[in-house]
Amino acid sequence: MSTLDINFVRSQFPAFSEPSLQGQAFFENAGGSYTCKPVLDRLTRYYNQRKVQPYAPYEASRLAGEEMDEARARMAAILGVETDELSFGPSTTQNTYVLAQAFRQWMQPGEAIIVTNQDHEANSGPWRRLADEGIEIREWQIDPETGSLNPMDLENLLDENVRLVCFPHCSNVIGEINPVTEITAIAHAAGAFVCVDGVSYAPHGFPNVGDLGPDIYLFSAYKTYGPHQGCMVIRRTLGEMLPNQGHYFNGDLLYQRFTPAGPDHAQIAASAGMADYIDLLCDQHSGPTGEAAERGSFAHDLMRSHEVALLQPVLDAVKDRNAVRLIGTSDASRRAPTVALALNRNAEAVAADLTGYGIMAGGGDFYAVRPLTAMGVDPDQGVLRVSFTHYTSQQEIDQLLNALDDVL
Repeated sequence: MSTLDINFVRSQFPAFSEPSLQGQAFFENAGGSYTCKPVLDRLTRYYNQRKVQPYAPYEASRLAGEEMDEARARMAAILGVETDELSFGPSTTQNTYVLAQAFRQWMQPGEAIIVTNQDHEANSGPWRRLADEGIEIREWQIDPETGSLNPMDLENLLDENVRLVCFPHCSNVIGEINPVTEITAIAHAAGAFVCVDGVSYAPHGFPNVGDLGPDIYLFSAYKTYGPHQGCMVIRRTLGEMLPNQGHYFNGDLLYQRFTPAGPDHAQIAASAGMADYIDLLCDQHSGPTGEAAERGSFAHDLMRSHEVALLQPVLDAVKDRNAVRLIGTSDASRRAPTVALALNRNAEAVAADLTGYGIMAGGGDFYAVRPLTAMGVDPDQGVLRVSFTHYTSQQEIDQLLNALDDVL
């Protein structure tokens, strides 16, 4: 396995050479990542040269449409799915809401959806609201000590009435990576479809959704170095079964069935820059030259190995501190580099204290009120969350650990 060339990586993100950000270490990546240069270049080009209605025959319009199509085709290939199985929408929250409306029309009263209390509210709330329509909502509950989801507990919730199982690839506060393939197999064996919230996982390497097996996979491009778009994979079998939520005359286009609003043309086109960045990483590290999914997998593993090496010392530094509770596992190989700490005081105030050390981090409930409450954490006090990605350097980790020594 290659070692990540951190200097090359950081050269691809203009934020690291921005004068106003010098000396500040960014540790709120779980809320949104820095944007890579290929995305910014494509966005600028689109606004300068292609800001017209796409798909008309004149040149600027033709190129605008081609760039939007390129983004869908290349990102779908990295994700291991067909081009029209990937949709772009304004946000993951919005995409989930639209999906919930499709399931509301498709399901019968008395049928059931399983959700967890490990989720960010965006992949829980829209489904829970369907209880108002007579759909049964069953909650797959976390272990209140560890925050883990036990697949055996899911088996006890499944029966012939369950149509959908919704869970996160990893939680935005607990961080533990759930075994998506195992859980999906359990749900499919019981005749249920699967919706995975990948928002907190995808920034650490795009998954091969085709290999993982879920029917729906959602993530946010603004957390994967791209523009503010929600990316939604819906596999064909399910997508063609659900009622069309778009314009009736677009109902035969799978990628338009669940995005009823007019899309943000420029941001969709700019999403191809995420694929550009994966290609740059592969080429710089002598990665595979074949299929896009293989190159995506190489980049995923490159990112993860760098992150795990940086994460373990952070977990070791906080796991045994008095008056600090590490939320989730202390094994870096089993979690994303999103570290939530429950303190004996208001977390937002501690995040403010960290600004004096050049640390950009956040405090609060992070729309994860349900998992925090289940683990006995007061959402009003919140948690201090420090989160990073593969572009974080060892120097920044050292800066963080020194700051935590002083403020915790």
